[in-house]
Amino acid sequence: MTDSPTETHLSIAVIGAGIGGLAAALSLHRAGFDVHVYEQARRLSEVGAGIQVSPNASRVLERLGLAEDLAAMGVRPLAWHQRRWDDGRTLLHTPLGDAVVEAFGSPHYQMHRADLLSALGRKLPADRVHPNHRLVGLVDYGDRVGVEFADGSKVDVDVLVGADGIHSAVRESLFGPQEANFTGCVAYRGLVPADRLGHLGLEVTSEVWMGPERHFVHYFVQNERLVNFVAIVEQDTWTRESWTDHGDVAVALADYDGWHPQVRSILGSVDETFVWALFDRAPLDRWSAGRVTLLGDACHAMLPFMAQGAAQAIEDGATLTSCLIQVEQPEEALRLYEQLRLPRTSRIQAQSINKIRFHLPDGPEQQERDTQMASGSTDWSVRAVAWIYGHDAAEIDATAAARAASPRSP
Repeated sequence: MTDSPTETHLSIAVIGAGIGGLAAALSLHRAGFDVHVYEQARRLSEVGAGIQVSPNASRVLERLGLAEDLAAMGVRPLAWHQRRWDDGRTLLHTPLGDAVVEAFGSPHYQMHRADLLSALGRKLPADRVHPNHRLVGLVDYGDRVGVEFADGSKVDVDVLVGADGIHSAVRESLFGPQEANFTGCVAYRGLVPADRLGHLGLEVTSEVWMGPERHFVHYFVQNERLVNFVAIVEQDTWTRESWTDHGDVAVALADYDGWHPQVRSILGSVDETFVWALFDRAPLDRWSAGRVTLLGDACHAMLPFMAQGAAQAIEDGATLTSCLIQVEQPEEALRLYEQLRLPRTSRIQAQSINKIRFHLPDGPEQQERDTQMASGSTDWSVRAVAWIYGHDAAEIDATAAARAASPRSP
């Protein structure tokens, strides 16, 4: 791909200007498609939370021209460091840093979500992004898709991509409402200025503290100026599915009573925390219908246990672009995109819902888990994540593309 795309006649509307939507739009734009992004919010913004940009995502972003942005704003962790909740004992130490570049050809970054969103937005021409456009209707006419927004404006496009998140209006229009199931976990998140935590001598790693009925993750973002944390606690009931509810720091500290002083010090140093419930959705059987398809959380919302939600959305955009380049008919290209992406994201979704290993009570099962972790056979060893980190989402099997492009038998 080049910075000066060759124009094509295919017009594409992306609904949703989150990380997945903007990454897809940038990929499509650089490939020469006439793409526009429509976002219901009045301005592009992202909640204040950290994000893991693993090699399978960073290789896509670097090809989109974000290598310098990632290096300037991100933090390259030296390792995944999994530790015991009370005494801090190391359970598993998986090298990242240069080791992950040598293994997979691309870096692993920790970032602030807003930094990545801003970087993606800067790469797109301003006239390609349209805030304050809430989707209220769509019609697939067979040869085009008609789209209507709340302000009364309408557009006709060749392809519509729903990248509008867990409450996707595009998904509901295609397949009806999708039930969400409470997982029995809530998560506190927050950002702490790193200078408040200097006395802890924090490693430049992604640390995961594992204990009975809860775990705690923390890592540096914004060039080590902030420490991001996520604290996941088992809870019986919850009703709202939101990222923006304020939490109570005192309640969070009480939930981690008796935990290692480092965990409690980070929690106690935050000015404000947010809390959200973790809801699970079963993988969809289909993502596409005619000239309309889905991307990211709209079709495969993921729990944070594998830290792959944003990375998989970024992969979606790269694969979608390759399919539309290689297969002339939009319906066939979207069908191929779904065939390539759905099995992979479903597999990661299945692993992302497993809270059991993180939250085992002390006892025989926990001791067996710790032994497995020491052997490097668990899901955060380099061997175990190679199928995730080593994947190149832009590569399309030539045989599959040719089969999708060939005329179908009557």
